[in-house]
Amino acid sequence: MNDVKKAVMTNWRWVMCAMLFFATTVNYMDRQVLSLTFKEFIQPEFHWTDSDYGTITGVFSIAYAIFCLFAGKFIDWMGTKKGYLWAIIVWSLGAVMHAGCGWVTEHIVGVADKAALLEATGTIVSTISMVSVYLFLFCRLILGLGEAGNFPAAIKVTAEYFPKKDRAFATALFNAGASVGALAAPATIPLLAKNLGWEMAFIIIGALGFIWAGIWIFVYDKPEESKHVNEAELEYIHQDETADAQSQKSKVESEKQMSFGEAFKHKQTWSFAFGKFMTDGVWWFFLFWAPAYFQDQYGIKASDPKGIALIFTLYAIVTVVSLFGGYLPKIFVEKKGMEPYAGRMLAMLIFAFFPLFALFAQPLGQYFGEVNGPWAVAIIIGIVGAAHQSWSANIFSTTGDMFPKSAVATITGIGAMAGGVGSFLINKGSGMLFDHAAQMGEAFKFAGFTGKPAGYMIIFCVCAVAYLIGWSVMKALVPKYEPVVVK
Repeated sequence: MNDVKKAVMTNWRWVMCAMLFFATTVNYMDRQVLSLTFKEFIQPEFHWTDSDYGTITGVFSIAYAIFCLFAGKFIDWMGTKKGYLWAIIVWSLGAVMHAGCGWVTEHIVGVADKAALLEATGTIVSTISMVSVYLFLFCRLILGLGEAGNFPAAIKVTAEYFPKKDRAFATALFNAGASVGALAAPATIPLLAKNLGWEMAFIIIGALGFIWAGIWIFVYDKPEESKHVNEAELEYIHQDETADAQSQKSKVESEKQMSFGEAFKHKQTWSFAFGKFMTDGVWWFFLFWAPAYFQDQYGIKASDPKGIALIFTLYAIVTVVSLFGGYLPKIFVEKKGMEPYAGRMLAMLIFAFFPLFALFAQPLGQYFGEVNGPWAVAIIIGIVGAAHQSWSANIFSTTGDMFPKSAVATITGIGAMAGGVGSFLINKGSGMLFDHAAQMGEAFKFAGFTGKPAGYMIIFCVCAVAYLIGWSVMKALVPKYEPVVVK
């Protein structure tokens, strides 16, 4: 490509990246409404235990996992434009539906209003709890069905619009939407719930997805078909194929579909899936349980100014620091001359060490006391979250390194399914552990802590070592770059 072409090259690929960023932001805001309203608003109204909440978040995770397995195939079959559109419409509908759970519970149980739910005693309490849990589970299933399509579709768009050397950076940028969504959520959702009711928080945040869908219809086309992409940008996007002496063969292979059976025959699939299984649950645990943790450990509610500041600070660290995560392999590849997969794996190894800081969250929280302890924990969780997002941007990009474009969404869906299984285990297990630890009280001990703090310490230890285990197995399965050819 000559200098003249570079000078006039369009940059529509970054508009696509921006759309992916906003979709992921909405995705995570919808996902986080429940965690930010659970302890203060929803738990008292429906009389839930931590185990009930663990069941809801855990089932959402496993359902999301199952849906992810098929979402990738759906996106590959339906096409990026229609597939992504359907995904966000479905999850936005599911998000809004949560608002009706209280009203439906009142009518099924036969109580007059929300006040009656809150003041209920005796045997009716268990009925209220059971009915409301099932209703929320149904809504979470709809939410998970749609959200399962987000990352397979986004990764497919990235593979369509960016050359390999830029994919990790582009993925890091749009994946930062997860952090920004988690950042915007505590600044808006608890205040919406406090002033307008928790139901309106679900409705207002859920409606954002319908707005995105309306814009997507007009802005997306494949780069070859987009009127916003000129020849110079198209050449830049397809530079990997251009550099390949067998580019025509690669293009033909890239159009072939990969079946599930064939996908599971490749060790590259298992490598990606295991990495997701070990690490996705860490992010989801902190996403779902951080607000509850600060209320349990320090009595700080999500709608309190300090509660808002803590969660905001946590995700501000995640957002700012994680942006470097997608750029690090770019440095290794362009500055150090490393092959993209090798550079990505080296970057992931570096990121895998940072979650070890989680081992110090509980001890430092205790050391600094009730006033400063929560800030120490928020900073540590922020560091772990930033490491996860950096890791996530790169592990997603390994699919584009190893697999042809037509299989990327399928493989991403398989990995997301594995991540969902891991998330189910840690969320359901956490709820059961916290209830058990609280019941045992002083008799439940671990690493110098007793009761529920000991339960949190156990989970923090699991989170700390998950990435190093995941990286080691991935490296053992795929020690060096080995692209997959669809037969």
